[in-house]
Amino acid sequence: MRTVLRVENLEKFYKTKGSITKAVNHINFEVEEGEYIGIMGASGSGKTTLLNCISTIDHVTAGHIYINGADVTEMKEKTLAKFRREELGFIFQDFNLLDTLTGRDNIALALSIVGEKPKVIDRKVNTIASALGVQEIIDKYPYEMSGGQRQRIACARAIVTKPSLILADEPTGALDSKSAGMFLETLGMMNTKMQATILMVTHDAFTASHCKRILFVKDGKIFSELVRGADTRKEFFDRIMQVVSLLGGDKSHAV
Repeated sequence: MRTVLRVENLEKFYKTKGSITKAVNHINFEVEEGEYIGIMGASGSGKTTLLNCISTIDHVTAGHIYINGADVTEMKEKTLAKFRREELGFIFQDFNLLDTLTGRDNIALALSIVGEKPKVIDRKVNTIASALGVQEIIDKYPYEMSGGQRQRIACARAIVTKPSLILADEPTGALDSKSAGMFLETLGMMNTKMQATILMVTHDAFTASHCKRILFVKDGKIFSELVRGADTRKEFFDRIMQVVSLLGGDKSHAV
């Protein structure tokens, strides 16, 4: 199995008025192609900072991040911007769709940015819309869509360029339970049927129970790890909640 992501001795410190906050403190882990991994932790644990470093939004203090063998911590900004466009897909809590564009155009924009030709763009957008079941809403504007619909369009935008790694930051945070369930089904299908490699930060055990492996972060370090294995989602949810209770983190709604 190919290693898509390798995080090696990663550290991220912040200096404020003579003190140092260790947001990420000597973290190591790998993500293999086709994995669906969740990162959990209480507020202030360092999970979002970790994701921001992996997504190249934030610069590391020390250590290395390798994506497809390329060390993104050593790249210059111009090279990094190109790498980000071609190798990474993003799904945000607040969707980050352009309100002046239809769903179709929001998805197409991701392909246009990487230089695809118009005919290729049309074909790829139609293919991904069909695969994710968003044909009925693709020509609507974001303000005409529900939150769940917007997030599914965001999924299509994230995967249409076939990135090596999809990064999701609290993707169900703005959704009601029904919309969250539909979105998570879409994300799971992207992983199982489209072989998308997904790394998702979430505070919610219900959301995390859809993953195949969970990394728990506490005080900037990896505290524990769970692998779903042959567990049902309910069984995995129960195991996640046991670790969450040890962490003293947020309680989530039941399955």
